[in-house]
Amino acid sequence: MTMTVELQAPAAAATPQTASQPWLTRLTRPLLGLLLPLSLALAWELAVWGGWSNGRLVPPPTKVFTTIAELARSGELTRHIVATLSRVGIGFGFGVAAGTLLGGICGSWGLARRLVDPTIQALRAIPSIAWVPLFILWLGIFETSKVALIAVGVFFPVYLGLTGAILSVDRKIVEVGRIFRLSGPAMIRRILLPAVLPAYVVSLRVGLGLGWMFVVAAEFMGASEGLGYLLIDGQQLGKPAQIVAAIVIFAIIGKATDWLLEIATAPLLRWQDSFARQSGAA
Repeated sequence: MTMTVELQAPAAAATPQTASQPWLTRLTRPLLGLLLPLSLALAWELAVWGGWSNGRLVPPPTKVFTTIAELARSGELTRHIVATLSRVGIGFGFGVAAGTLLGGICGSWGLARRLVDPTIQALRAIPSIAWVPLFILWLGIFETSKVALIAVGVFFPVYLGLTGAILSVDRKIVEVGRIFRLSGPAMIRRILLPAVLPAYVVSLRVGLGLGWMFVVAAEFMGASEGLGYLLIDGQQLGKPAQIVAAIVIFAIIGKATDWLLEIATAPLLRWQDSFARQSGAA
């Protein structure tokens, strides 16, 4: 009676071609994201060039980019972008600080949640434009009212995301921490923070997006510079190319800031073994 033993060959070392695949993936992923907007822009350019549209109310991309280039050459574009970025940055900071503080308190303290959360949920339903006349009366038409309006827009998703994340922490995980007699700071660092961080990062990104939406309403309040001012100026002077150019710049800068926030928070979520990470590395 003979016995045969099959030995599995060791896995082959990664070839240079397979080792370079992650780099190719990182390069092609942004290009795939640009495929749809560039295709739509090219289709509209061809539609205007072919005479299917006069391009008066919705100007073609070449005219929009010409307008952007003219604003850049005159120096106005830099001034407007810096003004809008500073407002969004300051408002985002205040909104995140307030949302994190109140969200942490209401998520971990039942009495505070029952007292404060109903009022915050009612205020969350108020449209952004409804805050404009009130902030003008309280804070004037200068930078304070604009920053306050942006902070209001950022506050609600951060508060709601953090409160919901704390309330959704699995009770069994907390019990395991108590079995191992973890102290309060250790419980927060090793149990609560890893469970809360994914939802908190998403709430930060949502808050940043709402900050960019609220800055348009904020710059309607008597602003003399900013991308929102470009929108109003283009409407009053009948310049559709300037309006579309401001919208395009909003989209580009908004996506860039969201990308930077995603990169900044990526080290906090490095421990995750999620499906998205596996599919992205495939």
